[in-house]
Amino acid sequence: MKEKGVFFCLRLKRNHCIEIEHLVWQRLDKLGIMPGTSLYFQGERVRKTQPATGFDFACKWKRNYGAWKVDEAWFILTNLGLLPAAIPCGIASLHDAYKPRMGIEEMFRDCKTGGYDLEGTSLKGNRLIKIILLVTLAYSSAIFEGTDIRKNQVVKYVCRRQEPKKISRRRSTFGVGLDGEKWVNYLEQYSSEVEQLIKLTRNKRRFYQQGMRAATLIRSIS
Repeated sequence: MKEKGVFFCLRLKRNHCIEIEHLVWQRLDKLGIMPGTSLYFQGERVRKTQPATGFDFACKWKRNYGAWKVDEAWFILTNLGLLPAAIPCGIASLHDAYKPRMGIEEMFRDCKTGGYDLEGTSLKGNRLIKIILLVTLAYSSAIFEGTDIRKNQVVKYVCRRQEPKKISRRRSTFGVGLDGEKWVNYLEQYSSEVEQLIKLTRNKRRFYQQGMRAATLIRSIS
């Protein structure tokens, strides 16, 4: 695979096994790794049934910070071939190389029932190609807008924040882009009603002004 320029990072389940000695297998979750530690193996055999040989194996458990904790380690099979001398830096790079997969998972959700529901259209052939082209344009536009909203740190005005005990985000970048567009439209549609409410609760005017500044910023993005 390396000769063809194909590299991969594949996450393994914790119940898989690695051959630590000849014909001596150990479950990944029994390797003794703790939060804040990492391990790296080169050329080991993994999976007791149908073993895979010749690949490298890394495991990393992110450090706990106060109330924020990660429930388990990441076990990653790869052929990136990191050097032993670069293990501390290399595992961090490997960890970062695997993280974009979460964005791919979000994209699948956005194109399925969590968004456009392409499967539900039951289209085939040229009609499916046409709808995919339209979805691609719309999806790209929402992604660009959502990325700018996150970059300008005004996400909290358009959607709920990430829950403290969950790694995954409540809304993908695509969802943030759509929510931003809806939020601005709702503000314009009900601006008079909102102004009347603010007159009744003058202590909230400062927060209202902050929201309006965020809305102006989102309008400039879109």
